[in-house]
Amino acid sequence: MKISNPIIKASQEKMSKSEDALQRELGHIRAGRANASLLSRINVEYYGVETPLNQLAQISVPEARVLMVTPYDKTALKEVERAILMSDLGISPANDGTAIRLVIPQLTEERRKELAKQVRAKAEEGKIAVRNVRRDMMDQLKKSEKDGDINEDELHNLEEQAQKVTDESIKNVDTLADEKEKEILEG
Repeated sequence: MKISNPIIKASQEKMSKSEDALQRELGHIRAGRANASLLSRINVEYYGVETPLNQLAQISVPEARVLMVTPYDKTALKEVERAILMSDLGISPANDGTAIRLVIPQLTEERRKELAKQVRAKAEEGKIAVRNVRRDMMDQLKKSEKDGDINEDELHNLEEQAQKVTDESIKNVDTLADEKEKEILEG
């Protein structure tokens, strides 16, 4: 949809950022499949400095439920293993001397349902963020009309555009959540 109003354009960008944030959040939810984003929040103490794991090691997915972490510097292997153990992943690393393998366990049906609820909760947070952007956008549009920048007819048309942008963003949030939920429940 072609948007010309700067208020709606800026709000649309904010809504898009909310969708991106939701996608990142959903990437951290373990779905029973190996996914490199599971390790994105892990930092390793490397020569006294907290360093993100993905900067210290190559993370690959050799099999559907296996993550392989291969440090660029083999001397950092023990520190990488320690950081993974200390994380909230709940997966025990297997160190073979050159790389670390993480076998993602199958999820129980109960755990799948629990994770699906988490996905729904995150999606609801995403929708709330989108609605807050919409509310601010509508306030700005009404202020523009009050200030005489736009007339009543323009305000009505812009409010319709704003609602379309909001509906589209909420639909995107639902799609992201549905895909993640399907991934979790199918496992």
